[in-house]
Amino acid sequence: MLRNGTGWCEMRLQTTIEIFEYWNRIRGAADAPLKSQVEPSAVPHLLQSLFILETRKGGDIGFRLAGTRICDLFGRDLRGERFSSLWANGQLADIERTAMGVMDHAMPALFNATGYSTVGHQASFEIIMMPLRSPDGACDRLLGAIAPAAAASWLEIVPLEFLALDRSRLLPGKFDKAAPAELRRPINRIVAGKSIHFGQVMRRMVSQLLSVEAR
Repeated sequence: MLRNGTGWCEMRLQTTIEIFEYWNRIRGAADAPLKSQVEPSAVPHLLQSLFILETRKGGDIGFRLAGTRICDLFGRDLRGERFSSLWANGQLADIERTAMGVMDHAMPALFNATGYSTVGHQASFEIIMMPLRSPDGACDRLLGAIAPAAAASWLEIVPLEFLALDRSRLLPGKFDKAAPAELRRPINRIVAGKSIHFGQVMRRMVSQLLSVEAR
C-alpha cells in the first residue's frame, strides 16, 4: 500500500506505485502534467507495462501506445485499438465513460480487475489511469499501467480474452482530506448499496469533490 503526501492510496503493486509516483512528481502543483513532460528514459524498467490512451475524432478512446508486456497479455498489438474492447461486454460503456472522466476532471483512477483467458484461466490485475495535458491545457490523453497481481506462467502462453472490473476508485489527491467519507468508498460498493449506474456514480463523486475544493 502506498503512502504519499495526498493520503493513503490503495496501490499494492510496484509497477502501479512507481508510475503513480513518477506522474505525481512531474505534475508538481498542477492537476496533471503536460504529455511532453513524460520521459520514457526516466522509467525504462516500466515501459513494457505502460500504455497511453487518447481521445479520437469519433469520440472514443483508443491506444496510442501499449507496452510489449500488455500486448503479449492479449496476444496482439493493441496500438489503435479501442480501450473498451479489452473489457467484458457489459462494462464497455462504463469503462469508456470512466476514462473520459479521468481526462475531463484531471483526476487519476485505480482499478482492480480479473482477466480471463481463452481457455478459462483467471488472474488479478491492478490498473491505473492518470491524465496528461496538451500544450493548450486540455487533458486529452491518459498515461496508465497494467500489472498482474501475481506471477502466473500461463500468462506468457495463453492470451487474455477480456478483463472484468472488480473495483474502481478515484485518487482525488488534494481533495482527499476534505472529501466526505462516502467519496473515499470504492465506487462499486456505492453502486451496490444504492443501485446507481457506475457512470452516474463517478460523475456525482467528481461533482462533489470539485464542490469541496471550491469552498
